[in-house]
Amino acid sequence: MSQHVYEGMFILDSNRYSRDAAGTVSQIPSTVEQLGGKMLASRLWEERRLAYPIKGHRKGTYWLTYFRLDGDQLTNLSRQFQLNEGILRNLVLKIEPRIADAMVEHAITGGGPMAERKPKVEEVAKVVVEAEVIEVPEELEE
Repeated sequence: MSQHVYEGMFILDSNRYSRDAAGTVSQIPSTVEQLGGKMLASRLWEERRLAYPIKGHRKGTYWLTYFRLDGDQLTNLSRQFQLNEGILRNLVLKIEPRIADAMVEHAITGGGPMAERKPKVEEVAKVVVEAEVIEVPEELEE
């Protein structure tokens, strides 16, 4: 069977990730490589509070990966991720071959929610300098 490019989004146990980030994350590429795949990109997406508890956890670490794998190995891969206690949830999607290279390049260069949230120092300074002080009339101070 031919290999396809897949995008994998994982919600990792934040407690395990904070104690041993490298150990927790290294299980993802090792699982892909055991099944004959090749990891193309793997990086932190973001850490956030979950909308609802998953396996008793209220906070999760989102990890984004792109990998190449035979299509017939997807069920084995999914089963291995379900058995892994460090992975709370996972979603694997097949990427359209025409855009696979662009998606992997974007993941490697660091686009995503964490990049968007970090304002540059110059932008923060500009906001602080441009802030106006508004005086409140004495009768409204009570």
